[in-house]
Amino acid sequence: MIKAIAQAKAKPKVIFRFAVAVSSLLVTTIVNGNQEPKIEWPDKRQAAVSLSYDDALASHLDTALPELNRHGFSASFYLTLASPIVRSRLSEWRMAAKMGHELGNHSLFHGCSKALPGREWVADHLDLSRRSVDDVVAEIRLANDYLFAIDGLTQRTFTPPCNDVTVAGNQSILTHLRQDFVAIKGHYPDFTDLVNETWAPVSVSGEELIAYVEQQAREGGVINIIFHGIGADHLSVSAMAHRMLLDHLKQHPRRYWVASYRRIMEHVGAQSTRHFDGN
Repeated sequence: MIKAIAQAKAKPKVIFRFAVAVSSLLVTTIVNGNQEPKIEWPDKRQAAVSLSYDDALASHLDTALPELNRHGFSASFYLTLASPIVRSRLSEWRMAAKMGHELGNHSLFHGCSKALPGREWVADHLDLSRRSVDDVVAEIRLANDYLFAIDGLTQRTFTPPCNDVTVAGNQSILTHLRQDFVAIKGHYPDFTDLVNETWAPVSVSGEELIAYVEQQAREGGVINIIFHGIGADHLSVSAMAHRMLLDHLKQHPRRYWVASYRRIMEHVGAQSTRHFDGN
């Protein structure tokens, strides 16, 4: 489920698709039973932390990336491939991938459903509620091909723009994409294998970010935070708040495992396979 403080104005087969299908049983905290997660994180850390950055924004390269590198953290940058920041700063994105950061799929054009409230800003030709499943799936797969041309990798994760996954006729794109990705961020009730709670903070303080990861760490599992602008651009948090969160994570290395979402879900896949096999 996407938890947001403010409303916002994807071919290769993956070897972890079966493991991810049972990962929610192992990663997601069972609230009613207060069940502990069964995943064992590296060095017996308490929780995994996925820091991700949507939309291929200048502030990701100017502010977020240097801070992540300074702290020694790997993150996931979900690129909208049509963004001029991808084209004009391609060498920097390629270098980010070489440094161990994930370049995730956020589609070519960032299409969203215009049928939902507050979506007047969505261009008619990008309105998912008018587009076919084949059209949208082809776009997302082509985005994977473009990403391969940047980083040379065939396995990655996907974050649906606006968290929208249905198209014309209320048809879902998820069943067509589940074998194209290691994992897809978001909470979709009909697809329990994709359950991962995420938070997209906007205009929050460093103290609020820290309080969130502290609370989530007590529950265990995967802590998912989706950033947009960092100190600039849209739906932003301040550079100071972002730095405070990274400082806090760095100060508690035995509690938090900070890694790209792809790396975390690959680990989940390997862990869940071992549990399923009884090993």
